[in-house]
Amino acid sequence: MATQTAAPVRSHPAASSRGAVEKGQGTVAMVGAVGVMAAMSMGRARNTPKSSSRASAARVVAKASKVDCVCILGSAGAVGQEMLKCLEDRDFPTEKVRLFGNRSAGTTVKSEKFGDIVVEKFSLEAVQECDICLMAVSGDFSLEWAPKIAGGPKNTQVIDNSSAWRYDKDKPLVIPEINGEGQVSAPLIANPNCTTAVGAMALWPIHQKYKLKKVLMSTYQAASGAGAEGMAELENGLATWVKEGEVPKPEFFAHQLPFNVIPQIDKFQENGYTKEEMKVTWELQKIFGLDDDVKVSCTAVRVPTLRAHSESITVETEEPISPDDVRELLKSAPGVKVVDEPDSLQYPMPLNATGNYDVEVGRIRQSIVFGDKGIEFFLSGDQLLRGAALNAVIIAEKAVKDR
Repeated sequence: MATQTAAPVRSHPAASSRGAVEKGQGTVAMVGAVGVMAAMSMGRARNTPKSSSRASAARVVAKASKVDCVCILGSAGAVGQEMLKCLEDRDFPTEKVRLFGNRSAGTTVKSEKFGDIVVEKFSLEAVQECDICLMAVSGDFSLEWAPKIAGGPKNTQVIDNSSAWRYDKDKPLVIPEINGEGQVSAPLIANPNCTTAVGAMALWPIHQKYKLKKVLMSTYQAASGAGAEGMAELENGLATWVKEGEVPKPEFFAHQLPFNVIPQIDKFQENGYTKEEMKVTWELQKIFGLDDDVKVSCTAVRVPTLRAHSESITVETEEPISPDDVRELLKSAPGVKVVDEPDSLQYPMPLNATGNYDVEVGRIRQSIVFGDKGIEFFLSGDQLLRGAALNAVIIAEKAVKDR
């Protein structure tokens, strides 16, 4: 395996852009009210989530606990919209939600739980009137403002979805079902990358029982992982092909995405991996507390689907492991749904994972490479939910309980 470069102490904002392949940020910036919001909801319209999937997600907040106000920065973007929906769906214990976004300031967002919310222009003073601040903004913005927002007269807590603070040794990088205990009271908490968060839900129970030795991952990442602009380019390209018989020249992606896959997400690093791939290595090491001798390798590929990432994962473990044992283990794992009935053609697919909280895991089989200490499986998870908005909201739920 190629040398795994060490994680940066802090991710520089310039390095967090998608570079030559995806010219926008992976997270829609706070000012990024532009984009195709209809496309954001299209996955839901086509795949109405099973009510049991959202209802079954663990509610970790005590009913007696409550905060006065929660705010969302970047509320008009892909992740910001899902954050508001999660707050509504999970009956988050707050009296008020405030939304901030410079380009969308003055517009009104209708919420069944919180009423009509007028989007405000960002100001430090206004945000610090809130108890918890959910940030769905660019790394540049977070680096400048997150430390200033954290604290203040209401002891505002920041939960940041950008890459700005993930590799700072003094900032917790949290998946609440895995390492939330004792970390959710920090003034500034980082959300992991969506690819990491989705895969970690299945990997963590396996690591706890069998101890990971090697992780080999290939990802199939939806256009929405690059933001609303990526979804728009995919849909527009397909629509143009239907009407005119050809796909227009790409403006957002470096290559045509319709009828194609792109084996590069983010910038290439010195070791030949892309930064998106190295994020999986760095973040699993930090979240799981892995020893340096546990090796993690990833190949990240953009595919022409609208929403929900999929991952093919092979692991080698310290202890013997079997497919039946893994199925039983994952059936009781939080945030995981086992879909593994190949005889009836039941297995994870992004089409089915879209709009649902749980990560679907299937195709579980003994590895012919690693034998009785190896397992291979396939998973699909909604990266805008489990990989971003939902993770942040569950952190906030636990934070409310600990305040």
